[in-house]
Amino acid sequence: MIPAKFDYIKASSVSEAISLLDKHGDDAKLLSGGHSLIPAMKLRLSRPEILIDISGISGMNSITADGNEIVIGANCTHADIVNSDLINSDLNILAQTAKHIGDIQVRNRGTIGGSLAHADPAADYPAVVLACDAKIEVEGKSGKRTIPATEFFLGIFTTAIAEDEIITAIRFPKVANGNYQKFFQSASRFAVVGVAAVKEGDAVKVGVTGVAGTPYRATAVENAYSGNSDAASHAVDGMEDELMSDHFADEEYRAHLAKVMVKKALEA
Repeated sequence: MIPAKFDYIKASSVSEAISLLDKHGDDAKLLSGGHSLIPAMKLRLSRPEILIDISGISGMNSITADGNEIVIGANCTHADIVNSDLINSDLNILAQTAKHIGDIQVRNRGTIGGSLAHADPAADYPAVVLACDAKIEVEGKSGKRTIPATEFFLGIFTTAIAEDEIITAIRFPKVANGNYQKFFQSASRFAVVGVAAVKEGDAVKVGVTGVAGTPYRATAVENAYSGNSDAASHAVDGMEDELMSDHFADEEYRAHLAKVMVKKALEA
């Protein structure tokens, strides 16, 4: 299908992109990898009058170490993450996660910042940013701020980003012991259930995606964990009223899958 008519502007800096967002308001959409926006435009589910292309902004496609953190520019593609020696060495759980996303064409174009901003309830990255206690750096006309991952996702396709703000980078602590497990839709490879688990000493942190409209930290699992995978039975505790149901999986099946995938992640 052919999208509705729109104007295209390629921003050369974050400040220019912010200024354009402020000027055009709801009529504008940001374009980075485009793997969520372009299909929606072709189906005319989204009809922006202006596309602001931020994919070429300098400094938003780097992967660097900053003390005990890994800083990933928002324009880094999934393939950049998969192929990064630094991430494979010091944040391997993120490389595991990126390998699960789509196919090679999607991984070559889709970006981590675009995925997080879109906040699809079946996306992979939300689970890992939650389990790793990552921080999302954003910038808008009021300046820069950092949003903890645990405060970032507010609902289906809804985040804590203001209308004039742009994700510029994501900060992850270095993680030595983490695992991502996913039960995916065979056609799209989106997560029916995705689970990220990070072990620190005798404790674990667990992020879950695909189960509810909002990705969540499975704190009931974390609190029940005592060195084995039995805590997986608490994977949906407190989320019973939020479980999603669709033609891929109903609520009961998703709850069962969540427990299975949490158990696999803990055991791994």
